[in-house]
Amino acid sequence: MLNRHFQNWVYATPPIALLLIGLYPFIGSTIALPLYLSLPVYMAHQFEEHDNNRFSKFIKGMMGEDKKGVTPFKVWVGNVIFVWFLILAIFYIEAAFTGWGVFAAHLMITNALLHIIWLVKLKKPNPGLWTAILLFIPCSVWIFSSIPATLTMHAVSLIIAVFLQAGVLIMASKPA
Repeated sequence: MLNRHFQNWVYATPPIALLLIGLYPFIGSTIALPLYLSLPVYMAHQFEEHDNNRFSKFIKGMMGEDKKGVTPFKVWVGNVIFVWFLILAIFYIEAAFTGWGVFAAHLMITNALLHIIWLVKLKKPNPGLWTAILLFIPCSVWIFSSIPATLTMHAVSLIIAVFLQAGVLIMASKPA
């Protein structure tokens, strides 16, 4: 039963994203709107990236079929635990320590840059590219302009975001 859950989680992202947007007036008023929208924006990106197992097929096509680091379970953990719950944690951290909300922007902007690098390097689009460009970059700029943060907050957030993106690539490149 859980295998089905790990294989089909992405189809919950569009309705959950819309639900989150609709709930903002009731529950999100203490969170800056661009920061709050980072979660539904990330969900829209996840849908583009993982619908029909597109990301796994892309990685295996790029790195070889033996690269089974992109199992349905690992994709679910990476996207639900290390994106949804990480952004939820960022909401709480921002509420307690103003400025750390920029971490959500650094998470999105590093992901967008990775998609753009793949586009340039491979000379073809990749799963998640369009939402990375059309949603991640503007939402990140909006967060950066809305949430005052110190240089240290930006540096730490960027470093962690880069390590998280590198972790995805390392995990995906591992053979079974």
